Amino acid sequence: MSATVQPSDTDRASTDDPSKEERLAAFLREKAADGELYFKSKFIADEVGLSPKEIGALMVKLKDSACGLTIEKWSYTSATTWRIEPTN
Repeated sequence: MSATVQPSDTDRASTDDPSKEERLAAFLREKAADGELYFKSKFIADEVGLSPKEIGALMVKLKDSACGLTIEKWSYTSATTWRIEPTN
């Protein structure tokens, strides 16, 4: 006897939703559209729907892979400040 597995609504939704990395990159592109942006992860966490720790880990990935953005660590006191600049 074989069973057919149907994807649940939550499975379909998760494949249609942008990844955390894509969501953060889109947020940064939007915020930096008019020029450079400086931020600490803890101050944008609620807006992005991620924890500051998740944002920090994703920023390291995005630094090397985000198209249209220049990302650099700007300051290291108490929490990392990130500098984002759009590239055209």
